Amino acid sequence: MKKLSFKETIFVASMLFGMFFGAGNLIFPVSMGQMAGDHIWLAALGFLVTGVGLPLLGVAALGISRETGLLGLASRIGKNYGVFFTCALYLTIGPFFAIPRCASVSYTVGIERILEGQDQTLWLAVFSFLFFAIVLFFSLRPGEILTWIGKVLNPSFLVILGLLVVVALISPMGDPMTMAPEEGYESGALFTGFLEGYNTMDALAALAFGIVVIEVIRGLGVEQPGQIAKDTVKAGIFSSILMAVIYVLVTLVGGQSRGEFGISSNGGEGLALIADHYFGGAGMFILALMVTLACLKTAIGLITSCSETFSEMFPKSPGYRFWAVLFSVVSFLIANLGLNAIVAYSVPVLMFLYPLAIVLVLLTLFGSWFDNNRHVLRWTIAFTAVAALADFLRALPEGTQDALHTAPVTDMLGNVIPLSELGFGWIVPAAVGFVIGLIASRRRGA
Repeated sequence: MKKLSFKETIFVASMLFGMFFGAGNLIFPVSMGQMAGDHIWLAALGFLVTGVGLPLLGVAALGISRETGLLGLASRIGKNYGVFFTCALYLTIGPFFAIPRCASVSYTVGIERILEGQDQTLWLAVFSFLFFAIVLFFSLRPGEILTWIGKVLNPSFLVILGLLVVVALISPMGDPMTMAPEEGYESGALFTGFLEGYNTMDALAALAFGIVVIEVIRGLGVEQPGQIAKDTVKAGIFSSILMAVIYVLVTLVGGQSRGEFGISSNGGEGLALIADHYFGGAGMFILALMVTLACLKTAIGLITSCSETFSEMFPKSPGYRFWAVLFSVVSFLIANLGLNAIVAYSVPVLMFLYPLAIVLVLLTLFGSWFDNNRHVLRWTIAFTAVAALADFLRALPEGTQDALHTAPVTDMLGNVIPLSELGFGWIVPAAVGFVIGLIASRRRGA
């Protein structure tokens, strides 16, 4: 039975890392490190579960399922659900949040500091327009540019980041273990770190892009689903170790920076302050260039993937170019809301989608235990969705909650559903739905 050689495993591992790690993955560990204080290691552990572990499981689930993509996997619950979940996931990691975040992170980390004192609203508009003009140009002309940027940019970005981390560790600004944790990290740092990992969106990206890795492994001659999953996990271990090391070190550097700057409004600002502290103006320009190029690569890949997916899902639509232009325009408009606003509104959406994604992955990985019975799948997802919707409402910005008058509903559900106060109100309902599904499948003799 064919399995990947060591060289082939490293090749797939490199692809995995390049797909999952972008500049946006840096801002949340920095912010978490600043806020966690002396609970930094518990928070980092929780973050690694969702930021590293879940993406790996997502790719493995796709390998085991032998589906051609997310639509096929989600359609096991039902055709309509498959379309809904696929659209919701791609729009989240695409034009609604992840792609606009690429532009806003680039601006916040580099340009905002360089143009300090200027009209930031105007310059954000100018920068994001140029950013998405470049993204659209290459998205409409897919070719070697993505490969070139991936091979040249990622190593360059890691070298610059490595220098920053090494210098910061040699000359720390403070000791996180002497700092008091902020609210949310005082008694539940592990769970808060777990939820912070949602912000990487990598578990969602694994379901969207994991099929690319699976096809590469199949193209290398591996055919058995079990072996595909094993080779995926094996390759994933290499990329996961690198990602985990980067996450931990960046979290630590963020925690140390609190001794000098306090807590930044977002991780992008914190990263910029750290670079400026250690390297001055020159370091800021270098970091700004690297982060912008990294985000460009990610945005081009996301626009391309989302446009291809929607043109295939809706064959009667005007086609790929239409979706590429539309998603670029929408991303440009949302990017101009600013990084803080994008993060604030992405959190509730992720609180809704992540439980559905986690449960779908687990049901796929352990589907052989219940013969992938549709009753089990539907009952489990249905109960999970109700609880995840409650978490979504609870995570909305305070002003939005007041406008929608959601407090009575969320308070009632919070009192009824266990673990709701920790952001894990979906766990017990998912288990209940799974049991009901098993009973329903046996009664129907399915």
